[in-house]
Amino acid sequence: MRTLAALLFCLVATTAAAHDMHAGMAMPKGPDLGASAAIDGKGRLWVVDAADGHVRLRHSDDFGRTLSAPTPVNAQAEPIYAEGENRPKIAFGSKGELYVSWSQPRAKPWTGFVRFARSTDGGEHFSTPVTVHHDLAEITHRFDAMAVDGKGRIVMAWIDKRDLEAATAKGKPYLGAAIYTSVSSDGGATFSAERKLADETCECCRIALASTPQGEIAAFYRSIFGDNIRDHAYAVLHADGRPLDPQRATFDDWHIAGCPHHGPGLAIGPDGVRHAVWYEAKDKPTIHYGQLEPGKPPVHLQTIAGAGAGASHADIAVNGKQVWVVWNQVDARGFALMLRESHDGGASFGDARAIANAKGAAASPQLLLWQGRAFVAWNTAAGFRLVPTEAL
Repeated sequence: MRTLAALLFCLVATTAAAHDMHAGMAMPKGPDLGASAAIDGKGRLWVVDAADGHVRLRHSDDFGRTLSAPTPVNAQAEPIYAEGENRPKIAFGSKGELYVSWSQPRAKPWTGFVRFARSTDGGEHFSTPVTVHHDLAEITHRFDAMAVDGKGRIVMAWIDKRDLEAATAKGKPYLGAAIYTSVSSDGGATFSAERKLADETCECCRIALASTPQGEIAAFYRSIFGDNIRDHAYAVLHADGRPLDPQRATFDDWHIAGCPHHGPGLAIGPDGVRHAVWYEAKDKPTIHYGQLEPGKPPVHLQTIAGAGAGASHADIAVNGKQVWVVWNQVDARGFALMLRESHDGGASFGDARAIANAKGAAASPQLLLWQGRAFVAWNTAAGFRLVPTEAL
């Protein structure tokens, strides 16, 4: 059963012998359920996913109960990564523009290009897709992340193996992959030359981005410290060219010689508190919550869920003192979408409860905020759902 296979993977991911730090990790192949969603200022829900070689855009004016007919973002079909960790993304410009990014597989295994297209007419038409990075070698450029900063600049980040390739050619050791970034200051018409955020990061865990109170974009990602200690790092992706200063942000000391395919989540409140969730399995598979103090261990560190119950792929959102954490929980009966809430800014959390269930496969959940309420974008084998965390 697919659900049992997913559960087994959560357990297998804890053993280093199953992985190859250079080639990446072969994931169990299921349906391409990777999707992203966003709610605009008028309350319209926008959803992007992939089907038949196209990133497709749909919208809903009734919070996901019905969805419009799909609009293709890329007119010409191309391969598209559409997994939970590596899925198409959507963001809004300051004047209602729609920005969409995705990773495109290339001919060689584990390779990819980061792609981007924009619409300035409300999603009716999209520009011809462009490749964001200037480096066009057929290597890994994938697991793209996208956000728009307070000045309307589009900030991109992705996992990139150009430095691994260079080190390998010289016979030098190199663990994992690098993370590179690029910025567009003209609404996606052009992107700056990429610059490196960090060497030796995890090669297939998604990068979490969030806005700071200063209007900049921060990144939280799984990095590699020492001999394959796969903890997390935090950095502000200064779009104005200032130096990037990544710092270690979690200290679980999980040693694993390969990628667990479990990226973290990040939400930053107006008070500057960096709320984070992440997965590790040093002793047993666990989802943690903590408030990041880069360079130091997180504060208010606590266990949100144990993956002994099949818990994985958490996300987080914050609004004032309200903090929401969601994750997938799988067993032989299927998937449950789980929720825990804090009403005191993350100092404590209430009990876990299931807010939705799916009998088939389910992609990673994504928290969305609208007028102080939290909703979960959840794509399952039965279709896309927007699940409220409370009754509407």
